[in-house]
Formats: sequence, C-alpha cells, structure tokens
Amino acid sequence: MQGTRYLAGALMLASIAATAHAQQVSKEPVEGIRNLARLETTVACAGAITADAVPEIKKMGFASIVNLRLASEPGADVEKQEAAAKSAGLKYFHVPFAGKPDPVAAEAFLKAITSPGAEPAFIHCAGGNRAATMWLIKRLAIDRWEVDRAVAEAEALGQTSLPLRTFAIEFAKARANQPR
Repeated sequence: MQGTRYLAGALMLASIAATAHAQQVSKEPVEGIRNLARLETTVACAGAITADAVPEIKKMGFASIVNLRLASEPGADVEKQEAAAKSAGLKYFHVPFAGKPDPVAAEAFLKAITSPGAEPAFIHCAGGNRAATMWLIKRLAIDRWEVDRAVAEAEALGQTSLPLRTFAIEFAKARANQPR
C-alpha cells in the first residue's frame, strides 16, 4: 500500500516537473517588433525590429540581442540598433546570416549565444525564420536535444525553411562528431 502511494506520488511529481520544464511559445504584438515569438524569457525569435523597440526588449527580461540581419538589408540599421542595445544595458551581437547554409555564421552564433551573460537572448532577422533556425542549431549542438523536440520548438518559434532546417540538423550532427 505504502509502495503504491510512493509510486503515485513520484509519478505525480515527475508529471509536474515535466510540465514545468515544457515551455510554451507565445506570440504577442509589440510595437517595433515583427513576428515576435517568445519561449517565456529563455529566448525570443523575431523578425525586423526598430531601435525604438530595444528598451521594451530589455523590459521583457532579455540580456542580449543577436541580430542576424546583413548590414546591407533594407532597414537593418545595425549601428543604430547596437547603440540602442548598449544604451539599454543589453549585450549586442551582430552575426550576419544571409539565409542560406553557412557554417561560419552558425559557429559565430554559437559563440555569441554561449558567451557569458548572453541568455536570455532576443534573436532576430527580417522575418524570424533565420532566428529560429539558429536557435534550432543551438538546441541541437549545445543543449543536445533530440531532433524532433528541437524542430518542434523551432517551428513554433517561426522556423519555416526546410533547406535551413536540414542544414541545422546536419551542421549539429557534424559538429558533434568533431574532436573538441
């Protein structure tokens, strides 16, 4: 009888822990931020932002901004955004990622996202797909998540490109096989 209660209690605690660990993606409109998808305060993947939105990003609890836009993209305003981030007390990383498989950009992103004080991170590009792709790479290569779980989260965050998804998975697998 006591063993049954212990087992039931353990199962209930495991269920609560699993539910607490599973974070939900929320999408909310924020002035100056396109396609915002947040995973609580762990990460946000978004499209284009304006420098005026940076103080709101700080208020949301993020410690850094990772900008994946090319400086040549219309409206990218990389320097203005960097100045706004620094003024708000946020770390700022510019990791240009053109939206095609790019191992150099992926490594630069991983270096940025794993640097001390980078998380929780607000990651953005123009539409959100590149941002969610880079987060997918992080989940696979650094957090060692299973592919299905990481892909499901990335899709909820805005990852839509099958070629980039394939790149992310292959990049993470190849990286795992490299000597450290």
